Amino acid sequence: MARYRGSVCRLCRRENLKMFLKGDRCYSDKCAFDRRGYAPGQHGQRRRGKISDYGIQLREKQKVKRMYGLSEKQFRLLFEKADRQKGITGSNLLILLERRLDNVVYRLGLVNSRTQGRHFVRHNHFLINNKKVNIPSLLIKVSDVIEVREKSRKLQALEDSLGAVVRRGVPNWLDLEKENLKGMVKSLPAREDLTMPINEQLIVELYSK
Repeated sequence: MARYRGSVCRLCRRENLKMFLKGDRCYSDKCAFDRRGYAPGQHGQRRRGKISDYGIQLREKQKVKRMYGLSEKQFRLLFEKADRQKGITGSNLLILLERRLDNVVYRLGLVNSRTQGRHFVRHNHFLINNKKVNIPSLLIKVSDVIEVREKSRKLQALEDSLGAVVRRGVPNWLDLEKENLKGMVKSLPAREDLTMPINEQLIVELYSK
């Protein structure tokens, strides 16, 4: 499946939001969004004109899709799954996104970014309930235990990520055993657990056209 391989800092600048796509670099003075807080490209510094309702909805969808690192097809299928569930479609969508394994290992602080989480999951560095799993899109469940494989525990990238846990914090619906490189899902995430500025209703309106 096609992946975006360009500069991820351009994505933050395009959406006018720091999405922390590069992990610790986003907290440093090297962050491109802080240094050049305008849209990328030749005309990025021009004043933005009036945006249509459709344009606003599209930008919101693109922002969330890029934040979680999904392709258009993956995002659309997840939206359809959220739409079939009981409850509010927009909230269901965000909760499904948070339940992805690549996001959960990022939220636990075991990796530096969702991209790195996807890479580590693909390379069999994690166990779920003592079973090897290499599917980043796997949806975790309550009481699932995620831990680093014994052979992967000395990776420098893991140590660096865990060193930044204090700054980033761990959500209330997860429990991290830092010394054992292990985490547990205490409950499913709720809408109020997501602190990023997301208006999911705009995405619902876009896909409902």
